[in-house]
Amino acid sequence: MTAPSNTYDVIVVGAGISGLSAAKLLKASGLDPVVLEARDRVGGRTFTVRNKETKWVDLGGAYIGPTQNRILRLAKEYGVKTYKVNEEENLVHHVNGKSYPFKGSFPPMWNPIVLLDFNNLFRTLDDMGKEIPREAPWRAPHAEEWDKMTMQQLFEKICWTSAVRRFATLFVNVNVTSEPHEVSALWFLWYVKQCGGTMRIFSTTNGGQERKFVGGSSQISECMANELGDRVKLQSPVCRVDQTGDMVLVETLDKQ
Repeated sequence: MTAPSNTYDVIVVGAGISGLSAAKLLKASGLDPVVLEARDRVGGRTFTVRNKETKWVDLGGAYIGPTQNRILRLAKEYGVKTYKVNEEENLVHHVNGKSYPFKGSFPPMWNPIVLLDFNNLFRTLDDMGKEIPREAPWRAPHAEEWDKMTMQQLFEKICWTSAVRRFATLFVNVNVTSEPHEVSALWFLWYVKQCGGTMRIFSTTNGGQERKFVGGSSQISECMANELGDRVKLQSPVCRVDQTGDMVLVETLDKQ
């Protein structure tokens, strides 16, 4: 019996960077993939807005740095250039209605207790991360305990000063676009470990914030989507997956 025209070797749900790169590799291996994306665009959590006023600006994921070899390899393949993030001009730390210019990755702290608290925060997060297996975080010795704990609860336990608690909140906000009370401690500690630790994830030179893409980060997904052509189906939200038969049935909202 001939298979219906909407039968594929692999169905990828989501046209973000991961989904598109998976489909790209599957196609290169001789398989027949399709990508189903609920939105009217590709890119997932990367989103570049283009207009006459700004030319382009990233509203989603934007920064890349050393060790992120897979996306750097894709950028090189598609000819997407990168540039180094500013480290020459002053940065501004705005707190309690006042602005403080500074240079470097972190604002200066004059209170020695606050400095000790900062050191304790980063050391504790990195030490806890060392207990978590990269490929199986659920096997960490304290996995269940940490997964039931939010980052807000963890900060309440390990931070001594309000200044460091404020910074710890920003640390979660900036890195995973969430509030500390929304995030599992186990997941966040694993995530930071995967990024190379607290210093690398938050630093510019030799860190996770070292570079950005000239023209915006959405280009990577757009280039992969162009290569995949009509294998990428936009505005196709998946509403049902049935794995009970001989084949997996994936149904979209419009009954495709």
